[in-house]
Amino acid sequence: MVGEDEAVLLSFRVANHRSIRSDHHFSLVATEFNEGTARPTGVRAEGREIEAVPVAGIFGANASGKSNLLAALWAMREAVRSSLAQWAQDAGVPREPFALDPAARDETTLFEVDLLLGKGPVRYTYGFELSDERVEAEWLHAYPRGRKQVWFDREADREHGEEFLFPGEGLKGGKERLAEFTRPNSLFLTVAASLNHPQLSAVHRWFLDGLRIVAPGDDFRARSEDTRRLLTEPRDNGERRRQIEALLRVADLGVVGLKIDPSLVPEQQVRLLHHSTTGTPVPLEFVRQESLGTSAWFSFLGPLLDVLDQGSVLMVDELDASLHPMLAAEVVRLFQDPAANPRGAQLIFTTHDATLLGPSMVDRPLDRDQVWITAKRQTGETELYPLIDARPRREENLERGYLRGRYGGVPRVTSGELAREVARALAEAA
Repeated sequence: MVGEDEAVLLSFRVANHRSIRSDHHFSLVATEFNEGTARPTGVRAEGREIEAVPVAGIFGANASGKSNLLAALWAMREAVRSSLAQWAQDAGVPREPFALDPAARDETTLFEVDLLLGKGPVRYTYGFELSDERVEAEWLHAYPRGRKQVWFDREADREHGEEFLFPGEGLKGGKERLAEFTRPNSLFLTVAASLNHPQLSAVHRWFLDGLRIVAPGDDFRARSEDTRRLLTEPRDNGERRRQIEALLRVADLGVVGLKIDPSLVPEQQVRLLHHSTTGTPVPLEFVRQESLGTSAWFSFLGPLLDVLDQGSVLMVDELDASLHPMLAAEVVRLFQDPAANPRGAQLIFTTHDATLLGPSMVDRPLDRDQVWITAKRQTGETELYPLIDARPRREENLERGYLRGRYGGVPRVTSGELAREVARALAEAA
């Protein structure tokens, strides 16, 4: 069940963003293929209770668009966060439509999320469409007690200007006045939250606090500041230190503990203690002496623990980057475990690591409806679809089926093709 201050992401829609041209729907709602990882939400739809999965993994070949799905949700978050202050008046709207067809520039970019928030909980569907010049459409629908309420619908009218509709009494307050303050190139939700509208601020807050992203291009040193912050917070009573030390030890990195000295400059306050030949643990400097794998894991722990504490969504691009496959699998199992993840945090990740699909049902950390595939069409567009479209059997070896191309999403490269092409080029140059 969703707690009073917790949230669940049910689904995300996107169209015309980077390599994603057509309308695609990414869902975290459990299906009949789920084998026990789904969690009840307390919300019913079409006569049955909605269950949500805590983890979803996106597999696919290089350049197939895996990262662009995460980037799209982050772009939606950034639009909600900054449309009022940073989309300067008369400066249009920053967006990234599909670049391989000039016609896409004239089509809108669409984002939409389906969320469960707060006590009850209440389901919300919020979305918008953008052109280069303005917000072309924006909507928010709420479902208190399972009944749909249209809180607002906005559509740009080229002849008569903005058109805001507020049917019913679901949305309270001076909404017409808020509409007057909303520029064509700013989001109504952003404006309303900036003026402390109580109902709309809750949805707005999810975008600010409910999403976190970790990408391989991130600076380890900058991200590790989150982990150091958790260790040096004055209010910490040692619980954080025990958690982080345990997670460092279980990763089998040779780390036996931590040395913390708040009197030093921030980047030197925390050092990891390693096994030594003398039996006395030795502290190593992060920048010069720690391995890339150790630095990656340490810097990952701050975002990981923050998300688990808040019950929010962690998006990880290339979960397997600098992490051993066994460690990546343990991160997935951590989110799947209700005892370790009692606030219902969610993990969405991209990966090339087929071992996460497991040679058997017992070995794989993911259920069949937690696996998504991206493939690139001949037009350069991303195609996104769930693994369950292939209707895999419960006992099926998903790892072998994926690597053999049964579900798509693998490079169309034959064995030895790279070597033959290099040899051919060398022969032609001789």
